[in-house]
Amino acid sequence: MSFRGQIRIPATYLRGGTSKGVFFRLRDLPEAAQHPGPARDKLLLRVIGSPDPYGKQIDGMGGATSSTSKAVIVSASSRPDHDVDYLFGQVSIDSAFVDWSGNCGNLSAAVGPFAIANGLLSPDRIPDNGLCTVRIWQANIGKTIVAHVPMTDGRVQETGDFELDGVTFPAAEVQLEFMDPAADEEGGGGSMFPTGNLVDDLDVPGFGKLKATMINAGIPTVFVNAAAVGYTGTELQDNINSDPRALAMFEAIRAHGAVRMGLIQHADEAATRQHTPKVAFVGKPADYIAASGKKVGVADMDLLVRVVHGQAASRDDGHGGRGHRDGRRDSRHPGQPRGRRRRAPGRALRPSLGNAARWRPGRADRWPVESDQGLDEPQRARADGRLGPGARRQLMN
Repeated sequence: MSFRGQIRIPATYLRGGTSKGVFFRLRDLPEAAQHPGPARDKLLLRVIGSPDPYGKQIDGMGGATSSTSKAVIVSASSRPDHDVDYLFGQVSIDSAFVDWSGNCGNLSAAVGPFAIANGLLSPDRIPDNGLCTVRIWQANIGKTIVAHVPMTDGRVQETGDFELDGVTFPAAEVQLEFMDPAADEEGGGGSMFPTGNLVDDLDVPGFGKLKATMINAGIPTVFVNAAAVGYTGTELQDNINSDPRALAMFEAIRAHGAVRMGLIQHADEAATRQHTPKVAFVGKPADYIAASGKKVGVADMDLLVRVVHGQAASRDDGHGGRGHRDGRRDSRHPGQPRGRRRRAPGRALRPSLGNAARWRPGRADRWPVESDQGLDEPQRARADGRLGPGARRQLMN
């Protein structure tokens, strides 16, 4: 039996904030995948390693969590006053589905560095040193993001001392500005509060009526009181993922919240936009032990927040955030002295996200990354290379 040869597609594996994804230039994709549709989705599913009935994505670049099963397509922008267009796809782990309904705020921090390193900006816009301002059109939600990328000697500065909860190693800091983030999509009415209310009564069949605040500012989210759903806000990921009833409840809240926000017409349509909306439950300050094993004290927070990602309900991941008095998220590591550099963002919609992860490819002849970079540069943040799984040939038929 003979098999057709592989095709090779330039790609970059990058971390942004607490997410990782595979980044492509639009022009590097096969012609059939340069346009929205089944060919593009099949390509990204195969690259990430989905659908995987084992839930591990061993035969792909995904990391078997919603935070690491992501793909990004970037191109030079034809829009006035923008440098690049950025399209985000949330790849389902166990089903053949790519959700294009929303943005990834974390990976937004990596778009600027990727664009600079891949020649998508005019050279006269890139300083040798200092900050490079990258004007990004977020194509999923039709909004502008401005990234401020540190530069050293004409190259993106990827190492640094900025630390982020949920990420082990420090890296360079990328500040983002989300311009006019309130929704414009149909049903959103251009309002940050798409229902017109600060608090709504949300009927969730099988679980009762909940007080909820529904906000659409970049990523649509349904906020509920932790106590109302039987939690305190100190729960960790496994507390949610191991409880089928909790998963069903949060998926029901998500689906019926999406209807109230005007994102979908019927609750059963929520399966067609698994990435959004998200559900957050908010609790009063309390001591707890973080996933890293560090102790977090009441004095370190004003609120406890856990966010449930909406990939399939069986894949939801609970994440924690700590409120800050002026509305900002507290970016200090649990138990860290205030003197160390782990500063909070300048304002609520201008988060600072470390853009760089220390990922290097293995051997140059090992699928799925064929690298032309050596392994003697630990400061490099990305695995640059060409993706070439043989199964990709099916996309060209």
